[in-house]
Amino acid sequence: MNKVYLLLGSNLKQPAKNLATAVTLISKKIGPVQQSSSMYQTAAWGNYDQPDFVNQVIVVDTNLAAETCIETALAIEQKMGRVRTQKNAPRIIDIDILYFNKDIIKLPNLVVPHPAIHLRRFVLIPLNELAPRFIHPVLKQTNSELLKICSDELDVKKI
Repeated sequence: MNKVYLLLGSNLKQPAKNLATAVTLISKKIGPVQQSSSMYQTAAWGNYDQPDFVNQVIVVDTNLAAETCIETALAIEQKMGRVRTQKNAPRIIDIDILYFNKDIIKLPNLVVPHPAIHLRRFVLIPLNELAPRFIHPVLKQTNSELLKICSDELDVKKI
């Protein structure tokens, strides 16, 4: 059984409802959700002229391989109506793999751990709710340590 940490994000229509829908689909298609963080609201990262995002981290047990997991996540995004136009554009749902077990994966369509975990408070704050002592396999620091040294200044509000 594999343990996968997923970041969910949405800033279109009803973001909190979109996350709940994604969790239901993930449970059916990827595997049972074992833990879920609180939801957090933050300004858009990288493209500020758009609605605020709602983000959440979930932990899922899955029998899927990492590459199948990301392909399934992308299919869920598409089923929910995500249209990819440009990087950092508004979206109905975004599903990113943060960690897959303690694996280090570098494939054309997947890099794990997610290469920007340590740069984004909207990732680290909900991640720390669930796994503060988890050690980043590349950076060799805990999620808690990464949050303490994160230079991101975007406000992250628990909702």
